[in-house]
Amino acid sequence: MSNAEPMDAREVNTFLGDEGTGVLALAKDDESYAIPVSYGYDREDGTFYLRLAFHDESRKREYIGPSRTVSLVVSEETDEGWRSVIARGRLRETGEAAIDSNIVEAIRRINIPFFTVFDRPARELDFELFRLAPEDLTGHKQT
Repeated sequence: MSNAEPMDAREVNTFLGDEGTGVLALAKDDESYAIPVSYGYDREDGTFYLRLAFHDESRKREYIGPSRTVSLVVSEETDEGWRSVIARGRLRETGEAAIDSNIVEAIRRINIPFFTVFDRPARELDFELFRLAPEDLTGHKQT
């Protein structure tokens, strides 16, 4: 059995990098829904940017709303042990009307990998950009 210790802010920022993949956990009432996602992370303000795909039968919209809390889990297993970070907060849609100069600058600093786990061609999907400014950000590592 391994022990864990908290990661400090510098370790969390280094671990998250500018881009990566994780699992986005959503919930509605007593039903949960988790999906693999790619993210861009702005180290300057600690904000995540997620490009989510939607189609006519997509269930994600049922779980995303300004009053719903989501969790983004990023983890890694290495020869030195495991590390994980959990970001909790609300997803905000970042459509063209919602993009201000701060968001434009942040998007220039990051890269969101194109992570495909879709059951249909990308041309049949609508992609939308969301931002997650965590209300809570915690990291742990194996000791």
